[in-house]
Amino acid sequence: MTTAPLPQVAGRKVVPVKNVADRDLVSITDFTPEEIMSALDLASAMKAYPADFRGSLAGKQLVLFFEKPSLRTRLTFESGISSLGGVSFFVDQSSSRLGAREPLSDVAHNLERWVDGVVLRTFDHDTCSVMAEHAAIPVVNALSDHEHPCQALADILTLREQFGSFRQVKVAFVGDGNNVAHSLMLAAASVGAHIVLGTPENYRPDAGVLKTAQKLAKHTGAQVEWTSDPIAAVTGANAVYTDVWASMGQESEAAQRRIEFLPFQVNQKLMSHAAKKAIFMHCLPAHRGDEVTADVIDSPISVVFDQAENRLHAQKAILLMLLGGGMHRFPSRSAHA
Repeated sequence: MTTAPLPQVAGRKVVPVKNVADRDLVSITDFTPEEIMSALDLASAMKAYPADFRGSLAGKQLVLFFEKPSLRTRLTFESGISSLGGVSFFVDQSSSRLGAREPLSDVAHNLERWVDGVVLRTFDHDTCSVMAEHAAIPVVNALSDHEHPCQALADILTLREQFGSFRQVKVAFVGDGNNVAHSLMLAAASVGAHIVLGTPENYRPDAGVLKTAQKLAKHTGAQVEWTSDPIAAVTGANAVYTDVWASMGQESEAAQRRIEFLPFQVNQKLMSHAAKKAIFMHCLPAHRGDEVTADVIDSPISVVFDQAENRLHAQKAILLMLLGGGMHRFPSRSAHA
């Protein structure tokens, strides 16, 4: 993999960036461990010196298709694209999912002739996969029912800011083995962290994702575990992470899920089993009194708004890496011709 330096900036150290131009980010595994670390380095540089990157996406146009409501995802992408000199177009798909009017392959072949990249927030993960398969432009998964890679990159950026290194960090994710858990597990495995997922038996993470994460861990020195015991998961953890018990589309299951997930609520009692200076993490929105109590999420140990801020910087890094740092994409990628 070649390494492309960022444009030289007077007085600044040039950050070497792995060349992933014209690739996709549908899953965290679309980036190698080295590319993930490169994305973190770039995100940190963009966070520290935002003015140095103005104009990096000048002339680039991206379309955002969202099938679900959004606060953080939409605004961080739109703000990030704008701050880099690009233009975004938001398409509300909440009343009609992508692929309903015409085949996704046809949509993809239209988009590749109009814009430089596609950002998708969808229900079905296959929507992202099929779009990436057929579009000759980068496709970014901004959330699907299977993964949330942009959130995971923001999360590990936050962990690195808090702890410096991943090698001595234990992360406990308690609650539902959902899309956020999947991407966080894969990201933690990629950077060499220790992650334990604590979920009810009936809400385990996908077996294939767990297997992939454990395979990654063998190469990076990470540890990836699952348990149905929330106390075992949290014991000694440096970071305790949770998410809502019922995601969008699961509202009919909310009552039953609350019964099964109540032992996994992150409260002061559960946090007492974590490391002495443990932090609390949540991807938001949060339901105080359900997956987390107010005295935890609103306490000084909470870094949830650092995570939310880092969505902006992580996504800017992703876009800059995928879109080639300002170089025009055309002609289309031969792989999708």
